[in-house]
Order: sequence, then structure tokens, then C-alpha cells
Amino acid sequence: MVKNNPFLSDTYTSIWAKHFDQGEEPIRFDFLADVGFYKHASLPLYTNYGKTLTKGMDYNITPELARDYKKKVFLIYDVPAYFNRDTTIASDHPLKIHYSKQYPGFAIELGKYNNLNEYMLSTFSKSSRYKLNKYKKRFEACFDVSYKVYCGEITKVQYDFIFESFKNLLIKRFDDKQITNNNLNPEEWEFYYDVAYPLILEKKASLFVIYDGDNPIGVTLNYHSDAVLFDAITVFDIDYGKFHLGSVTIMKLVEYCISEKIEIFDFSKGYFDYKTRWSNKTYDFNYHILYDSASLTAKTLAFAIKSFFDFKQKLRDKNVNERLHKLTYKLKNRKTEVVTSEARYKFEDISSEPLPAGLTEIDLNLSENHKIKTQAFEFLYLNNEYFKNLKAFANTAGQYYFIGNAKQVKVSPI
Repeated sequence: MVKNNPFLSDTYTSIWAKHFDQGEEPIRFDFLADVGFYKHASLPLYTNYGKTLTKGMDYNITPELARDYKKKVFLIYDVPAYFNRDTTIASDHPLKIHYSKQYPGFAIELGKYNNLNEYMLSTFSKSSRYKLNKYKKRFEACFDVSYKVYCGEITKVQYDFIFESFKNLLIKRFDDKQITNNNLNPEEWEFYYDVAYPLILEKKASLFVIYDGDNPIGVTLNYHSDAVLFDAITVFDIDYGKFHLGSVTIMKLVEYCISEKIEIFDFSKGYFDYKTRWSNKTYDFNYHILYDSASLTAKTLAFAIKSFFDFKQKLRDKNVNERLHKLTYKLKNRKTEVVTSEARYKFEDISSEPLPAGLTEIDLNLSENHKIKTQAFEFLYLNNEYFKNLKAFANTAGQYYFIGNAKQVKVSPI
């Protein structure tokens, strides 16, 4: 069993109950003492507290010690296969289990590595390591970068500021992708906001933040057990996309895990390309459906639940859920939009030329200059210039000028 699983903690379960079960006390059973449940309104079905908002449920089962499973069905979401949960029950015992394989999971096993470099050497080719280190070095050279892990100590003022930035970055990210993100559903987001702060103080959660100056530009919410770091939600400012902040985040979190003797960095459920590149372990998330096979009602209900989730997974395998998220986004954002192709532009080196007269200086931090800022960040990346030293100008012909310490360019559409 995973030691000190945060999703079984009193703090996590009580706050989940406040948001999703009207603050009720969890129902517990002698044969399954670790997990709290709530009951379906009309069926003999008991579902684990946390449902799909946990990143890994765990439990001990002792059916020979109790009979309180009689005529009931128990649904436990998101049990990672690598937890090595022993669910063996005597073949002649009426308590049975169905397993429904759901999302794939990805993780990095770090126990054998002493530092980030050792892990990188075993995982990536020489050219890939060069690119990844280049992204990080170039990012740190171009901006006023700092990194901070908040675990065990954070003021409420700091927390509120970071969480507001966190939300804004997620909105910006998924507006750009034009898909719905479940984490931003108001009731879900309010739960994350309420639960993360006390868990951070208890060292059962953390916020990893990348700052540019005082501004959070990357945030990751993690949950902690004694040996596992669970990546719950991660986001970064898409304006910095050229610098691959996703890769920078993973490198810093791998460093943190190794320094804290954390053996597994778990990316959790769901397939993404970056997970396959970084992971050295894949596993399955399973839903466990325990039921009393001596009860026809319980047996029939358990089979129906398994069939339902197996069908959902087949749809998920066909990417139906991704198309649904895109459709949901369009229905929620019914404004008439003119779709345009991404603007193309070129940089022309004018370092040896004087600037033309009549230019207007541009404030790259204003939201209306977002696209120009993205171009400016590419200029920084290509020329290793520092953002605070950069000046941007425009002329009346729709051309821009970026002036750095060592280089200046004219930006023209093509």
C-alpha cells in the first residue's frame, strides 16, 4: 500500500465531502477500512470519496473479517496498477471484484538515479539532451527566472496570488486550444482551491512555480505520498512556448524528486506525447467494482457498471472524448469569430543601420500586443537577448523593430 496516500487523508476527504457530498461524514466498512464512501440515492451502490479527482486510490481488503459488504456494490475509481494492490479473495468467498481498465498512466521511476543528469543520460539521446538543456539555458538567459516549490509553508496571500495566476494561465491555454478543460469547471476549481492550501501546509501537496520576475508563468499542482509525487495539474504561459517551459518544468521537478528521495514522479492518467518521451514506466488506471455475488441485485448492478465503463473506454480509444471537449468549447463560446491563418513574418538584421524616424514604442506587456510579444520572444530565443533590455517599435506600414543589446531587427510580414 502507498504510504500516506494524500487522497485517503482526513483533510482531502472532508473537503471533498464539503464540495460534493454536502459535508456528510464518509461511510466506512470494516472489510474496506481505508476508503470512505457515499451511497447512491436509490441503488445499493457505494462510490469512493474523491471519485475521479484523485490521482491514485489505494485500499486494504479483509473480507474474512466482516460481513458488511452483503447485498452491496462498491465502486473505487482510479487504482493505478503499479500500486501492486493485492485484491486476492478466496475463490469460494461471495465477495468478488470486476476490473475495468481505463486511462493509461505514465511515470518516471527515479529510485536508481542520483541526479538529473544520470536520468537524462539513461533516457535521451545526446542530441535530445543538448536541445533540452539549450531550452533551459536560453530561457534563463532571456528572462529574470526563478523557481520555487511551496511545500509545508506558504502564506495565504502568496497562495491566493499564485492560484489566481494559475487559473488565468489555464484559461489562456485552453482558449488557445479551443477545447474545454474540466479543471476549470467552477465546482471543480473551487475544490482544488480549497483543498490544496491545507494539504500544502501538511506536506501532502505542493505548488511548483516558475517566475519571470514576480510574475508566475508556470504552475504545477502536485500531491505527495511518502514515495510518490503526483502531477495533478500543470500549465505554463503560452507566450513562452518557444522556450519549452513544459520540459523545463519536468527537469526541475525531477531534480526536486531526487533531492527529496521521492522514488516515483507520476504524470497520472491520460496520453500526451510529452509523457511518452519522459516516462520510463507505463501502467493502467483501473476501476475496481467489488460486489456481493450471492446477491442477484448486486451481481447485476456490478456487471452493468463494468459494461458501462468498458464502453466508455472504447469511445475514449477512438478519441470521441477529445472531439466532445472541442464541441463543448464551441457551444460555450458562441461568439462569431473570423478564423485566420497564423501570421508569417521574417526578421531582417539591421544592426548596422540607424533606426528610421517616426517610430512608435510598443509596450509588450499590454494584452493587445500579445502577437507582437510572441514574435519578440522568438527574437530573444534566437539571439540570446535579455527581455528587460529589449525595446520594441512600430511604423505606420505594419512593420516592427526589436532592439536588443547586441542586435536589432526589422520584422516584416511575408
